[in-house]
Amino acid sequence: MPTCSARRTPGLRAVPGLKLKIAGKSLPTEKFAIRKSRRYLSPKPISLPIPALLGKPRLHWGGNLTDLLPYPQEMMYIWNGYAVIGKQPELTDGILEIITKAEETLEKGPENEYSVDDECLVKLLKGLCLKYLGRVQEAEENFRSISSNEKKIKYDHYLIPNALLELALLFMEQGRNEEAVKLLETAKQNYKNYSMESRTHFRIQAAILQAKSSLENGNRSMVSSVSL
Repeated sequence: MPTCSARRTPGLRAVPGLKLKIAGKSLPTEKFAIRKSRRYLSPKPISLPIPALLGKPRLHWGGNLTDLLPYPQEMMYIWNGYAVIGKQPELTDGILEIITKAEETLEKGPENEYSVDDECLVKLLKGLCLKYLGRVQEAEENFRSISSNEKKIKYDHYLIPNALLELALLFMEQGRNEEAVKLLETAKQNYKNYSMESRTHFRIQAAILQAKSSLENGNRSMVSSVSL
């Protein structure tokens, strides 16, 4: 019987041919999906590290993670889904469990050209879950580990500025606004031409304004994760 990965491969290989243009331009999310699908185009395709929330048992509240989140977790981050799910500790804990298992699988599996990128993606998503579960120090460690692997990332260069952004937002929640502004300015000035850049720049700029306002007023930032 073919594996789940094998069953997905034909469909994912077709992704580049499904691109649409509106007013002569492609949607950023479509470009992102096409970039992610390229790993399935080789004779020996390499699956995404956390493709989707599939087969998760039902939770106490009667819902199902698969029903709620039928998309790959990476796209869930792109659409700011973690900020919404983060309000539900039980859901967040369930997602963290899936991510942790993916991390263990990567550690045990053979290295390939996507290994570092995949490990950094897992660290980003894991850091977000830990943040919303109140495990701040662990979240910070995961975000920082991405920057330490910057030169090893081959494809998913968007991970670096987004990791800096998420670390800055974490600092803002702790009142560490000066540190946050430095990280945000680095993310804004030092990284260009990566996936979903406009969206990330919008979030960075909003966070900079909020952090600077808090510094001027001498207040701790009350970060709105949904808006940022």
